[in-house]
Amino acid sequence: MTVIRAFIAIDLTPEIRSHLDKVAAQVKGRLDNVPVRWVPAGNIHLTLKFLGDVSLNNLEMLQRILAGEVGRHHRFEFSVGGIGAFPSSRRARVIWAGVEAPQELFAIQNGIETEMAHLGYAREEREFSAHLTLGRVSRNATPEDVRQIGDVLDKTKVGFLGAAMVQDVYLYKSDLHPDGSVYTRLFAAPLGE
Repeated sequence: MTVIRAFIAIDLTPEIRSHLDKVAAQVKGRLDNVPVRWVPAGNIHLTLKFLGDVSLNNLEMLQRILAGEVGRHHRFEFSVGGIGAFPSSRRARVIWAGVEAPQELFAIQNGIETEMAHLGYAREEREFSAHLTLGRVSRNATPEDVRQIGDVLDKTKVGFLGAAMVQDVYLYKSDLHPDGSVYTRLFAAPLGE
């Protein structure tokens, strides 16, 4: 049985990606030698569900279920702005840009989560928090590194970076390489009119 690593996500506009790249570069420039794995701007997306290993035998059924769930929802717009960290700026593990979206986004994500649970993919234990991952703090980061990240994030002000109309939700394949992940779009599930 052949498997792929997969996730379900919403794409960003090139304009938003460009703005996020500038924000990440600005923060990175202030974090001298702090071990953070920065996400390339082309790989930044709004993840709705990380699936992990998916059997190629189940791909067609997964696509059909995803299309049915996504098609029940209407197109919507979301905006990007702000910066922060999970679980907090003082204990940063993930550095993110914020997403502001209508309830439709959360309804879609919850529907996908429920449908994928029926297929045997584990439900997320944490409540969905819409965000765009800019970087992941290395496990090798010292307490001083983490303090420096918190100081930089607390002093960094990021306003409105752009808005995007969501017309499709995508199923992606993720291939891990030594120099980073490569994402390949496998399927587009359109939202209703």
